[in-house]
Amino acid sequence: MSYCQYCQNLPPESNNPNKHYHDNEYGFPEYDDNRLFERLILEINQAGLSWTTILNKRQHFQAAYAQFEIARVAAFDDKDIQRLMNDANIIRHRQKIQAAIKNAQRILELQHQYGSFKNWLDAHAHLNETQWLALFKQQFVFVGKQITREFLMSLAYLDGAHEKTCPIARLLEQQRQ
Repeated sequence: MSYCQYCQNLPPESNNPNKHYHDNEYGFPEYDDNRLFERLILEINQAGLSWTTILNKRQHFQAAYAQFEIARVAAFDDKDIQRLMNDANIIRHRQKIQAAIKNAQRILELQHQYGSFKNWLDAHAHLNETQWLALFKQQFVFVGKQITREFLMSLAYLDGAHEKTCPIARLLEQQRQ
């Protein structure tokens, strides 16, 4: 069953976080740098786990990572790493935690060069998936093919977030026109 089919089969009143994410975020453009950073860190933390696990922990991630304020996360130090390693409400994986900090620092550099992380992404929107992957591997840590692909699809930089028959795909197409 595809992600679209799975989410469409959930009842409208479902407390499964995939329903809201699918219908309101997945494949939709995002303009706020901190929200873009959040999406990248959530994708990194999902590696090896289910997306439902990540969505269920999302509020805890937001609290633990200073609401994903890029400058604040970029300034995290060893005490913050230890605090995060001790937080049972998030994914306690040292490399993923360190990746959040390093990637925040890199995004600050990109913001300085391009004005915003969003501007940097938009400047490369013409790239194909292979080119995006190479670029992400040059710029960020703990990003592989799947993380990069899902991050970009979830933000409408790559096609494929929704099946063509999905009502959300039709909605997104109408919004682009």
